[in-house]
Amino acid sequence: MKVKQFEDKPLSHYSYAILHAEAAVVILIDPARNPQPYLDFAAANYAKITAIIETHPHADFVSSHLELRLTTGADIYCSAHAAAAYQHLPFDEGQSIDLTDMTLRAINTPGHSPDSISVVLNYKGNDLAVFTGDTLFIGDCGRPDLREGNGNQQALKKDLAVKMYHSLRNKLLPLVDNVIVYPAHGAGTLCGKDLRDASQSTIGEEKQSNWSLQPMSEEDFIETLLSDQPFIPQYFPYDVALNLLGAPALEKTLAAINIIYPDASFIPDEITIDTRDAALFKAGHLPGSFNIMLDGKFETWLGAIIPPGDMFYLQAATPETLQEAMIRTAAIGYEPFIKAGLVMHAGSEKQTPFDVKYFREHLQDYTIIDVRNTPEVEKKQIFSHAINIPLPALRFRLREIPLDKPIAVHCAGGYRSAAASSILEAALPDNLAITDIGEHISEF
Repeated sequence: MKVKQFEDKPLSHYSYAILHAEAAVVILIDPARNPQPYLDFAAANYAKITAIIETHPHADFVSSHLELRLTTGADIYCSAHAAAAYQHLPFDEGQSIDLTDMTLRAINTPGHSPDSISVVLNYKGNDLAVFTGDTLFIGDCGRPDLREGNGNQQALKKDLAVKMYHSLRNKLLPLVDNVIVYPAHGAGTLCGKDLRDASQSTIGEEKQSNWSLQPMSEEDFIETLLSDQPFIPQYFPYDVALNLLGAPALEKTLAAINIIYPDASFIPDEITIDTRDAALFKAGHLPGSFNIMLDGKFETWLGAIIPPGDMFYLQAATPETLQEAMIRTAAIGYEPFIKAGLVMHAGSEKQTPFDVKYFREHLQDYTIIDVRNTPEVEKKQIFSHAINIPLPALRFRLREIPLDKPIAVHCAGGYRSAAASSILEAALPDNLAITDIGEHISEF
């Protein structure tokens, strides 16, 4: 028996393949959108994928569970509480998947969502591991506020926080200390707030170091859990709904995207998402384009800035990087919104270069927009007169920006300010100078 962990780094997502070599069987847990790594793993081990377990309908990525079922004939297992629209087998407390000397048993662990389960792996009579989905992370637990207003899945965050308190204490803490904890996410996810940078742990280690497992009252737990959670990208409710339906086959949807090779005179009739490096974008880009770089948390920021259903062009410098951008767009289920893929190096528009020396000497001559999240600003304010508008809210709060001075934009390192300055350039008057402080922010 072997557990293989797969990592999608940009989304901080972990998925799993459990191989039972003697039975030539692979069971998957929380697979990502691209099914190929799991198919390759099964083929390399001369095994067949027979089961796919979804610990809950995910908000931050799209799963390939339906495509894998149609490709391999595997059964999909999920909680009956999810009310999934695809063909599945209910997998709740008291139910198990049995393979001679190996058993996977479900335990209901609501809290992150009302339909969350954890899965205990028992091998030869011993509990070896627990796949905790978004219930228990390394150093943290899942946030309870992602299902408010999500159709028939609506659940108030305080009610889910109460459920999380009891799920952790009544369902996971009783497991023996040496049981390995395999979560669905690592540090960097927006599904929690204080994860350690580790891919696995044990119940015993988490008892010692995880704040959410420490002795405390229900009230104190709820207050701590609900405070300082990160922002919720616009795409999260869309992904929950799509995962409950089951996403279409990845290769088929990507093949339907039209690829064009325009020159710099091309005038797009929709927003263009330019995935190139910020320096290339500033040197020449299409009118009205947003610079969301592929080298970073592209998926998260695409889904935070562009609402589901809005069409856009997707631009990259080469066919190879465009293909990567399309696959990563599909990771959050946004590939149907790609009007066309653009392979091109430049465009007719240029952004005002940032002159750090001049800026330092004329700070008061600029309107400075700080697009960091509010807790970051509260921890450290860089410019006293800066206006804080977090990047996810920028397109909705344009009226708060004065237009009487040149605008300089900053974040903590340069990725978000590149996106924000491009958004402002597209939205504000053409005669207004907009510049990106970028990586120079480290000098202040």
